[in-house]
Amino acid sequence: MDFLHKFLGIALPPLMLIVFSITLAPFLFLKFLYFLKRSKYSENVAGKVILITGASSGIGEYVAYEYARRRACLALIARREDRLQEIANRARQLGSPEVIVVPADVSKVEDCKHFVDETVNHFGQLDHLVNNAGITRFELFEDSVQFSDFASIMDINFWGSIYSTHNAIPHLKKRKGKIVVLASTAAWLAMPRLGFYNASKAAIISFFETLKIELRSHIGITIVTPGLIKSEMSTKLSKAKAAWTLAKSTEGCAKAIVASACRGDLYLTEPSWMKVMFWMKIMCPEVLEWYFHSSTLQLHEYANREACLALIARRENHLREVSLKAYKLSSP
Repeated sequence: MDFLHKFLGIALPPLMLIVFSITLAPFLFLKFLYFLKRSKYSENVAGKVILITGASSGIGEYVAYEYARRRACLALIARREDRLQEIANRARQLGSPEVIVVPADVSKVEDCKHFVDETVNHFGQLDHLVNNAGITRFELFEDSVQFSDFASIMDINFWGSIYSTHNAIPHLKKRKGKIVVLASTAAWLAMPRLGFYNASKAAIISFFETLKIELRSHIGITIVTPGLIKSEMSTKLSKAKAAWTLAKSTEGCAKAIVASACRGDLYLTEPSWMKVMFWMKIMCPEVLEWYFHSSTLQLHEYANREACLALIARRENHLREVSLKAYKLSSP
């Protein structure tokens, strides 16, 4: 048996490479034709009911506006009711025939049941569920003291989507509806200082890929992996040295998400060129590891070696934070 495994380990990779090289071109051509077909017969969501979590800012806010332009009815979910009311008014102006606001915390299972029930009781149906709510926190793992401080990341990013989805599935099945879930390119880029955030998004992808298979004939699922998008969260990510990529506008990302959901796409990466990073991760992970380590952690290496540092950048307030961190790490 061990010999068989060794043989397969030697023979299968080159064999699959040959098969892949032969079938790639026709596969991409067929995929392109299928894309054109889906685009032509894209779903009309006018009058349909869309529930969006994390709708008080960022991507969630602009996804609401894009659905509103398509004349969909909206249920907006977030903790900040005042912001939700502002967004609801704007959505009505953009064309949504009816919008309800339900203040809730997706990390609480009872809240998730409440806002799904509230939506269905009000509209009588549910057609799309957009799991968008998410938070982040940046810190090196070795500097973590209270792991309970990071529990909220998993509670909101992962469990919030699970709770919402579980309560929505019976209603979505009746309408052959769709689930849109916001993961992140961070799920496979392993960006430093974002370990718990990365893990929460990787868990999202793995879970919803499994659910996609289980519910394939009943509910469509689109997994979205945004890169750096201009939002409240991206401001925090930029502090974690994620500015190596060009931030896309939140509005442009939201338009792509809604169009992708209406087409019934399985996956969407925005900006689309960031798919290249995924293939880099598979083909040459050492390069990405070297880059992130050298560009993000180099400062800490120098500080740990008790070197004197001169820090140069345009953002003085952030430089002060970094200098204080370096001082704590032993830089004189």
